[in-house]
Amino acid sequence: MKFRETKFIYFSVMFMAFFSCKNNQDKKADFVLKNAIIWTGNQKQAEAQALAIKEDKIIFIGNNQDVENFIGNNTKVIDAHGQMVTPGFIDSHVHINEGGTGLASVQLRDANTKQLFIQRIADYAKILPKGTWITGGTWDHTLWGGELPQAAWIDSVTQDNPVAVRRMDGHMSLGNSLALKAANITAQTKDIVGGVIERDANRKPLGVVKDNAQDVLLNAIAPLPDDLKDKAFTMAMDLFVSKGVTSAHNMSSWDDLATFRRLQKNDKLKVRIYCNVPLRTWAKLAEEVKKNGRGDSKLRIGGLKGFVDGALGSHTAAMLEPFTDNHSDKGIFITPPDSLYYFVSNADKQGLNIMVHAIGDNAIRTQLNIFERVIKENGAKDRRFRIEHAQHIAPADIPRFAQLKIIPSMQPYHAIDDGRYAEKYLGYERCKTTYAFKSLFDAGATIAFGSDWFVAPPTPLDGIYAAVTRRTLDDKNPNGWFPAQKISVEQALKAYTINAAYASFQEKEKGSLEVGKLADFVILGEDIRKIAPEKIKDVKIKMTVIGGKVVFENK
Repeated sequence: MKFRETKFIYFSVMFMAFFSCKNNQDKKADFVLKNAIIWTGNQKQAEAQALAIKEDKIIFIGNNQDVENFIGNNTKVIDAHGQMVTPGFIDSHVHINEGGTGLASVQLRDANTKQLFIQRIADYAKILPKGTWITGGTWDHTLWGGELPQAAWIDSVTQDNPVAVRRMDGHMSLGNSLALKAANITAQTKDIVGGVIERDANRKPLGVVKDNAQDVLLNAIAPLPDDLKDKAFTMAMDLFVSKGVTSAHNMSSWDDLATFRRLQKNDKLKVRIYCNVPLRTWAKLAEEVKKNGRGDSKLRIGGLKGFVDGALGSHTAAMLEPFTDNHSDKGIFITPPDSLYYFVSNADKQGLNIMVHAIGDNAIRTQLNIFERVIKENGAKDRRFRIEHAQHIAPADIPRFAQLKIIPSMQPYHAIDDGRYAEKYLGYERCKTTYAFKSLFDAGATIAFGSDWFVAPPTPLDGIYAAVTRRTLDDKNPNGWFPAQKISVEQALKAYTINAAYASFQEKEKGSLEVGKLADFVILGEDIRKIAPEKIKDVKIKMTVIGGKVVFENK
């Protein structure tokens, strides 16, 4: 053999060896997790021991032995030591603006006396510059017996600061006299359709405004500068990842969308966001989607959020029959049904995703009827209409969710919170199908779970605990409040993962741990399927991973 031929063969072998080695390295994972108890959320492969990640996707899921083939010199390997792993939790209903800003505001959620309520506001006012608004709060008047707060309670301790603090459900706010003056809410202010201004016998406003009437008060608040908005949203996302939340469906405004885009541009959007804007702005959103698309896996748009009614605790949920404690009151409609139909029909024709807040049985039935009408008129397609909250359902309407393929987007923590007083407002019989998780599952509905933060903690383990135990926060129902509506841990997990991904049209990219899907997962301190249900809320989040990157670790 000639020297030239020998040299050619030598370099050919070396060339092939080099690229064989390179190809082998390309098959190695960036990140491997092993020795875990993985609940995948995938019915075809329910459990696994290990998974491998390349860039932001899962490239292998299976047993400990086979995952070794994906470990290279540069692979990060984490030993789960037998701990439980689930897909990253998806919170299907949050209000990040209010939640984030509320983290740094006055805390009234546990104020259980009139005196403590006043004192908290007084103490907070002392640390603020003159003229700065006091917002947030999330008070609950049922904790001190049910008397609504008044401006007169706090005027003397907030002489230099306007106040607009919201009830925990977000459907009532209290303004002090400075705030009412800034908003021009007076005895001459006309009553507001879809809202209530609490007044005395002479029509003088007492301070509390409900639902649409809140807009007049809240619109008087000076907007936060962009840097403070960014800080508030960042604080919110840090809280999310510490609770195992890797994605959130934000019920928001166009201003919120601008904040998310700014954070994404600066590579500070830690949690995946599905951003929804007001239903009445459907035409603007249709144009935005046509012009710029629906976004990417980090920030998605295309969803619209509307309202039928208010909330139970504020007596503004729209009911078929009067409240048990007030026989002249059936609640209110925030949006007239004709307007809801117009918005939904036109948005649906544009291919937009529609979700509507409906809490009372009358509101739920009204929205189901509107959805059914639009489905018939606009023709068959994959819509995934959602009813947000779906709290107090008339028994005859439960099967309609599955029949119409309407997603009940629910917040189980509300059940153990509202369960403290719901029977007083609704009576025993109506409460049988309040937060009807099991009845909806049994009927074949696809339930998505969330928190409704700022209204409730953005903590999926609290939500799972609530759905599984139904033990009210006052500890008066140790066996569960209407226990027939309890569900299993696995059903609750599905509602927080694959079902929640489905609710945002993203089940092909997240919501379960499968090859080709995003590497979003959570490591839990214990297997929540095997411990006593009442202990679920105390289980620790050990690690949160988004796109193959560790974003939270609890050592």
